[in-house]
Amino acid sequence: MVEKVPMTAGGYAALTDELKKRQSVDRPRIIEHIAEARSHGDLSENAEYHAAKEEQSHNEGRIAELEDKLARADIIDISKLSGDTIKFGATVTLIDEDTEKKAVWQIVGEAEADAKKGKISITSPLARALIGKKMGTSVEVVAPGGAKAYEIAKVEWR
Repeated sequence: MVEKVPMTAGGYAALTDELKKRQSVDRPRIIEHIAEARSHGDLSENAEYHAAKEEQSHNEGRIAELEDKLARADIIDISKLSGDTIKFGATVTLIDEDTEKKAVWQIVGEAEADAKKGKISITSPLARALIGKKMGTSVEVVAPGGAKAYEIAKVEWR
């Protein structure tokens, strides 16, 4: 059975854009680099050729990975979700019970997780601890850096 990959519509669009760029921009550029390096003669000691072939291998691997994720995508429309129970797609405001620092995280699929943009993977320790909880409750998260306690200040759907 093929395992579906949950993602938001925005995450699906971002992966589609990356795939198009890799296929229509990066692939021809790399092929051009290989042809140019090949024209320099002896391939056994041609570092430029080997670097271009390695870049091609990396690009083709990423294309295959993107095609697989997009084929298995289960797009979840967050605009149709609501309620005060945390689940996939929720944007959660947390207050660190030790430092009183506020943090806002959206729970998304693995493929679109980006901590710098406030998006955490559904499989992360924090997201797993939050799923099923409601606003106003406290949650303890055992993460690689140690245990942390948070109060759930707000649950939004945006």
